[in-house]
Amino acid sequence: MTKLIDHRGNPIPWPSEQQLQTDESKLGHLKQHFAEHPSSGLTPVRLAAILRDAEQGNLISQCELAEDLEEKDGHIFSELQKRKLAMLNLTGRVAPPRNASEQEKKDAAWVQELLDEMPDFDDLVLDMADGVLKGFSNIELEWQRAGNDWFLGQAHYRPQSWFQLHPDDRNQIVLRDGSAKGAELQSFGWVRHIHRSRSGYPGRNGLARILSWPYLFKNYSVRDLAEFLEIYGLPLRLGKYPSGASDKEKSTLLQAVMSIGHNAGGIIPKGMEIDFQEAAKGAADPFEVMINWCERTQSKAILGGTLTSQADGKSSTNALGNVHNEIRQELRDSDLRQIAGSITRDLIFPLWMLNCKTAGDPRRAPRFVFDTSEPADLAHYSESLPPLVNMGMRIPLDWVHETLQIPTAEKDEEILTSAPTLPGMAPLAALKAQAVADADVVTQYTEQLQRVAQKPVTGMIDQIRDLVETANSLEAIRDGLLALDIPIEQLADAMSQALTVAGLAGRYELLQEAE
Repeated sequence: MTKLIDHRGNPIPWPSEQQLQTDESKLGHLKQHFAEHPSSGLTPVRLAAILRDAEQGNLISQCELAEDLEEKDGHIFSELQKRKLAMLNLTGRVAPPRNASEQEKKDAAWVQELLDEMPDFDDLVLDMADGVLKGFSNIELEWQRAGNDWFLGQAHYRPQSWFQLHPDDRNQIVLRDGSAKGAELQSFGWVRHIHRSRSGYPGRNGLARILSWPYLFKNYSVRDLAEFLEIYGLPLRLGKYPSGASDKEKSTLLQAVMSIGHNAGGIIPKGMEIDFQEAAKGAADPFEVMINWCERTQSKAILGGTLTSQADGKSSTNALGNVHNEIRQELRDSDLRQIAGSITRDLIFPLWMLNCKTAGDPRRAPRFVFDTSEPADLAHYSESLPPLVNMGMRIPLDWVHETLQIPTAEKDEEILTSAPTLPGMAPLAALKAQAVADADVVTQYTEQLQRVAQKPVTGMIDQIRDLVETANSLEAIRDGLLALDIPIEQLADAMSQALTVAGLAGRYELLQEAE
């Protein structure tokens, strides 16, 4: 059997078809671990202690707190779902190395086939995206074999609370096996994804550390709002007891005072009184302001903005919303690049090493990439490319297919062609075209001028529309119109062409009448 070594020259054990690393008897305690739900009774002092423990390598409480954030806060859950599910809308592929040989291309295609046979690949990507909140995500791989081919079976998501940081290297994540240093993750046995929202150790990368503080403040505000709504509008009940009243009489009076607001009735001993003071006054606005601030902060941390999450009714415009949506796309592309790197290292490289003829030099290994490019405007390129080709520009055909996201036809595959011209139809078509040109030349020139002026006019209209949507007064609209960058030169050129065409059209009509 061929001996495998890693990039450091250390031997790599071949994957096992039967046993997973977490199935070992010494790690059975991990499956008996249940979450402590540290968000219950969470205080600033307790939260600071949880975050400090994570920095020192104990990730259990921080990871369980992250799970509570996603379960208990509907806003956090919704925003995280938007960021995670955006990754599933794009497809990925196995790409050969640069300047690949024919054999390297064949090996990349074979790895793609093996990867396509993996069940629930989308679930794997979604599990890896869990690292956005918690900083990392580890998925254990189950290998299977058919003849000489190794392929991937199930991928098992493992809770982050099963892991810890190595005490001598806080960039290394190990299994909690009861020892101080933990158990290193087996090569070819895991997809180890560390998601970098910012620089730092894995224990400090996750968004949970940023979201936990607004989550705490929001909970305080929600609790205070609930208490306010419970007593708002109710009069203050004040019980009075005579001097010398016994403890039992005082207790009876207190019970009557507390229950009379809900029961609308009650009894008290003779000689005691209950006075109703003015109803409690106040407003819920301060609590709502605090809650809204916390949710906006959470949206900014997760999606980079707020206008794609909720509208405040004041500054939300279509233009600003588009800007924030572009920020979301940048986050999506960054997330997918990180996930693709982990898939290349822990899925594609093992499949290539175990199954392909060109396996050997890691620098020539295939890689996994997500297609994050947006399709180009087909109508625009169909108009601009033919003149450029006629000018002599050498435009690669592969670049056109990639830019327009049109797949290249395989050999013997049917392709689109222009409709054939029947014998005898070409002269008739030419005569018809000439007749149309003679009869309607003015209309044709008019349509051409409309196309020339369309772009500057559309740009001017878009500027005016954005100005009207964002302005808060007629004076602001007036000042904004004076400051607009109107394409005067383009409009002047269009008007000049229009006058020229009008003159030529008039001459044409005179010639027609003279004939």
